Amino acid sequence: MALKKPTSTLEDHTGYWLRYVSNHVSHAFARKVEAEGVTVAEWVILREMLDTGAANPSLLADKVGLTRGAVSKLVERLARKKLAVRSSSEGDRRYQTVELTAAGKRLVPVLAQLADENDREFFGHLKPIERTKLENLLRDIVRRHGWKDLPVD
Repeated sequence: MALKKPTSTLEDHTGYWLRYVSNHVSHAFARKVEAEGVTVAEWVILREMLDTGAANPSLLADKVGLTRGAVSKLVERLARKKLAVRSSSEGDRRYQTVELTAAGKRLVPVLAQLADENDREFFGHLKPIERTKLENLLRDIVRRHGWKDLPVD
């Protein structure tokens, strides 16, 4: 009679440990950026807008891997917070560009510093070679699966 393999536990799975760490890291970061008045999803758009400059929402959607509708909603929230502004084309009012306001440009480095601090809090104990190895392993998983969308939740 064949021996029955015992049912694996939660802790037997690498995904469990990835999720465990990810939840703690991302929740801590969410609390930090929310104290500055934005969500993690808004932070992602703000950070991309800093690099992209004035752009149409569909370009931002492509860059961050979100739907155009999701980006439009995020940009609208950022506009209400006076962190971004929309502009319509004179020739075609359907064509819009969005860009950061001065307040948005000032906020992004503050949020980036929070992200840096969050990384140090959770990964600062790792030796540089260990951190590089961990990041390379995670990047390899992303590359092998062809994932393009950015983590926003």
